[in-house]
Amino acid sequence: MKNLVIIGAGMAAGRLVEHVSEAGGWSITLFNAEPRGTYNRIMLSPVLSGEKTYEEIVTHDDAFYEEHGVTCRFGERVISIDRTAKTVTGENGTVPYDKLVIATGSDPFMIPLPGHDLDGVIAYRDLEDTETMMGLGEGHKAVVIGGGLLGLEAAAGMHARGVDVTVVHLMGHLMERQLDEAAGYLLRKELVGRGMKVLCSSNSKEILGENGKVKALMLDNGTELPCDLLVMAVGIRPSVKLAQEAGLATGKGIHVDGQMITSDEDVLAIGECIEFDGALFGLVAPLYDQAKVAAATLAGDEATFVNRETATKLKVTGCDLFSAGDFADGEDREDIVFRDPSRGVYKRLVLQDDKLIGAVMYGDTADGGWFHGLIKDKTDISEMRDTLIFGPAFQGGGALDPMAAVAALPADAEICGCNGICKGRIVEAIEGGATDLGAVQAETKASSSCGTCTGLVEQLLAVTLGDEFELPTAKPVCGCTDLTHEDVRRLIKSSELQSQEAVWQELGWKTRNGCHVCRPAINYYLLADWPVEYQDDPQSRFVNERKHANIQKDGTFSVVPRMWGGITTPDELRAIADAADKYNVPTVKVTGGQRIDLLGVKGEDLPAIWDDLTKAGMVSGHAYAKGLRTVKTCVGTDHCRFGTQDSTGLGILLEKKLWGSWTPHKVKLAVSGCPRNCAEATCKDVGIVCVDSGYEVGVGGAAGMDVKETEPLVKVATEEEAIEWTVAFIQIYRENAKYLDRPYKWIAKVGLDWVQEQLSDDAERARLVAAFELSQSIYQKDPWAERAKEDEARKFAPLADLSLEAAE
Repeated sequence: MKNLVIIGAGMAAGRLVEHVSEAGGWSITLFNAEPRGTYNRIMLSPVLSGEKTYEEIVTHDDAFYEEHGVTCRFGERVISIDRTAKTVTGENGTVPYDKLVIATGSDPFMIPLPGHDLDGVIAYRDLEDTETMMGLGEGHKAVVIGGGLLGLEAAAGMHARGVDVTVVHLMGHLMERQLDEAAGYLLRKELVGRGMKVLCSSNSKEILGENGKVKALMLDNGTELPCDLLVMAVGIRPSVKLAQEAGLATGKGIHVDGQMITSDEDVLAIGECIEFDGALFGLVAPLYDQAKVAAATLAGDEATFVNRETATKLKVTGCDLFSAGDFADGEDREDIVFRDPSRGVYKRLVLQDDKLIGAVMYGDTADGGWFHGLIKDKTDISEMRDTLIFGPAFQGGGALDPMAAVAALPADAEICGCNGICKGRIVEAIEGGATDLGAVQAETKASSSCGTCTGLVEQLLAVTLGDEFELPTAKPVCGCTDLTHEDVRRLIKSSELQSQEAVWQELGWKTRNGCHVCRPAINYYLLADWPVEYQDDPQSRFVNERKHANIQKDGTFSVVPRMWGGITTPDELRAIADAADKYNVPTVKVTGGQRIDLLGVKGEDLPAIWDDLTKAGMVSGHAYAKGLRTVKTCVGTDHCRFGTQDSTGLGILLEKKLWGSWTPHKVKLAVSGCPRNCAEATCKDVGIVCVDSGYEVGVGGAAGMDVKETEPLVKVATEEEAIEWTVAFIQIYRENAKYLDRPYKWIAKVGLDWVQEQLSDDAERARLVAAFELSQSIYQKDPWAERAKEDEARKFAPLADLSLEAAE
């Protein structure tokens, strides 16, 4: 058996090991400087954000290497290659080879700024870098230099962990290599809207430190950006040093031909370290192609690498972005542009000589794969020019449903860009017995890399298998369990699990105490289902709920007293003004929810400012809570000549009844005194519109990232009935919805008909109202008033102890 030595265990090398092992005939030795085997490096971003664990992205574990007889030299750097003796020398000894494959990947480029060698200045390249960023949390600051793919994924991942993140980018808009200016603007707007700071057209001058540790980045305009960690994500360079020292031909990368052979016929190279026809490679799809060609070369088969067109997608949750081809301006080119500002959707297609040569999409990228195929195949699009921007579902004269569009794709249409898998290969695997997503992934590799094509693969399963396949609707709560949110809720009720410890033990949690993803959800489910038996765990809540205030991007907090139905008094206004003066509040803002927000309050001042506000009779507005936020009202019959009912009075009654209730997500209400809808009731979670004959109650509206009108729940004649139905709806939502699902998302899953059927039952509606009132009797407490009582009790505790001792 011949000896094959592979230097590097990245994704290209991992795929090569698979192909070579399948073919057989080689004894494989695998070196890797990292102390581990192959993992899905492009999924480090979800690991950083907490959506996945490292174990979930491992592609080749110890069992794989043992099964295929691979000798693993992990955590060992290669020192030299002797091409004459045909040996590779590592830190722990020398290994002979018949064939050698260099897959050393790339090195991150570190800008040689003054201070770049300070502790706390890192790149974003491997698991160690990821774990360093994961070590930060709430209250920490980070600066990311670089607004490309890696930089934004690093920034978004840290932001998801509560880190205050600033992105510094030299160019005028983000991801300028992949996006045009319009799409870059939308991306920046989205990230800033989430609370991240993004500085474009900004040049870094110096990294400042203290005691050998980074403390700030200084820009060339003198601005200082404080940070506990600085991440450089400004690009990569092929790792060619080892090849150069061995005398192989190199340029920007290691020179290879179409068979992946270097200037030495017994040495091959693949991955980010190579240069082919002047091109370098940073995306995974061509790396996998290179591995396949290299395996064929090693087996003596004919294969040639072709540098095919690749597409770019951003792995930041909530940012749907797709880019492919050439979208630069030119006199011989024309653009087709679609914009929907309210939905944050932008699409731009670049045409030249009746062919699609470039596509940029933001907000709706479902058709990205189809456009990518047109670009690669150089398809003549003249016949579908007028409807091209609307995607494959509109070709042929009208709209088709998504399933029909997938069914209409040709067999050679690429579905999985990372692995270059076409529709025909997937259908062949399905017809051969791969009847679920996992089986298709194992058989074809489709959807097993970045995962963005998973929906298309599932649709192909549904189209091919028909009624035998059901599209999945739920995912596990987190990596701690295989159970879905729905499973957990059902089991908590049916098994009468009344503590977090019971959930971990009885439901087979993989971790001892859960994680930051599942603990808030489990805490809520227990609180909602067992309000008497379970005691709320503040440490299993998000930071805002633990602090009873909204943390701002500068680390200060937002203080929002509740104003019942938007009504206030001169005394309340004086108390707010006095508090703003006393605590140097920089911003006093009237909110869209008809309240006053004191912005910029220091964390250490929160107890004191709330003590003053509490003494003035005000309670928390719960602007931070997964619970009732606001009840917005118009003036109704008291003042308006169009008002048909007392909308203000009803709003106050509802707010006083519902405040302090914990719900799966935030809940906003509104009451409009007439169909003119001045309180915007028709885009709230619950909206009541007063009419001459009574009250129209609507539910499931939204006015955030999704804009949606309420759906009619019921029309009632009296104020008491409107309150009863509203409370019953809130409670059935509390009892059944998945944690972090807004009412409109939950209604879409269960159907409004089911909700109406349940609430139309007088006995069930009465039960729901009673259950809500029981929970409120326990949890409807102002957190700052309760804290004041606890502080007072602690203050006099020593005196109480002495009195007791004297009595005895």
